[in-house]
Amino acid sequence: MTGRTFRLRRGRRLVPARATGRGGRVGRGAQPKVVALGGGHGLSASLTALRRITGDLTAVVTVADDGGSSGRLRDELGVLPPGDLRKALAALCGDDDWGQTWARVIKHRFASEGDLHGHAVGNLLIVALWEQLGDHVQALDLVGKLLGAHGRVLPMSAVPLELQALVRGHDPAEPEAVSTVRGQATVALTPGEVQSVHVVPEDPPAVPEAVAAVLDADWVVLGPGSWFSSVIPHLLVPELLEALQETKARRVLSLNLAPQPGETDGFSPQRHLEVLARHAPKLALDVVLADEAAVPDRESLTDAAKRLGAAVELAPVAAPDGSPTHDPELLAAAYDRIFRMHGRIGPWR
Repeated sequence: MTGRTFRLRRGRRLVPARATGRGGRVGRGAQPKVVALGGGHGLSASLTALRRITGDLTAVVTVADDGGSSGRLRDELGVLPPGDLRKALAALCGDDDWGQTWARVIKHRFASEGDLHGHAVGNLLIVALWEQLGDHVQALDLVGKLLGAHGRVLPMSAVPLELQALVRGHDPAEPEAVSTVRGQATVALTPGEVQSVHVVPEDPPAVPEAVAAVLDADWVVLGPGSWFSSVIPHLLVPELLEALQETKARRVLSLNLAPQPGETDGFSPQRHLEVLARHAPKLALDVVLADEAAVPDRESLTDAAKRLGAAVELAPVAAPDGSPTHDPELLAAAYDRIFRMHGRIGPWR
């Protein structure tokens, strides 16, 4: 199966994708239940796009961040790192004045000579509610209600995780030696070639609501994002991986627009799929989404996708300024097209 290219017509108004069943039937007024997994800016890009086409959206967010404000709060208070959860909530804020004001507020960082320097308002708000309510999910739901978020945000695990990577050539003096690199912030920028990642503690418990959301979804979206530090970690939580393998949802993998310096430097699009398969060999996919300009070898990507059971969809999803970031409207159009063309959702699933 070859990838197909489709283009967004400028000025097109996106509406929520309707549930499409076998034979092309459409459920009136139905919207797909979508779960997006990831972390950081990649997940934010997906959520900003997906909230434009469905009103039934859940984000499942990695909890291995150990840098910046999140790392400081994690070390000092023993809490989950709130930063990626905050970014997801900001991405789900509406485009009206209320939504955009709150998005700016929770992203605001203090600049001072004291202990508050670098802390994000949203991180402090989330941690305060965790301490007040004693429940991660209830607190995040309350923040989402305050923001008027167009979706729900859940942590993938209820315990903070440490990411560890096996890296070949981490020490330039020993290019063939394999060493262990610890911490998400370090792994994301590591020199050398990342071979694999795992989390500590091993076999961490998944948040039950996250597992339930995946099992109940019509579509599961994985990526884009930092491959080893934001995408792969979801496959290292056994209950979450089992749900991803057993769900009746269609699964779409959204590839990055360019390799990430350090973490995936020199990786081809198909190499990203091979890495995913090594970490979760039983996980099948339905669709791989990539930007046409980021795929120099379509045949190799198509072959790699076929081995995972997936079709390739090529679409212009990059921002027009040439930066390696996704354009929300173009990405929304691509997801909308995929949901309609490949959907087998709603009452006909």
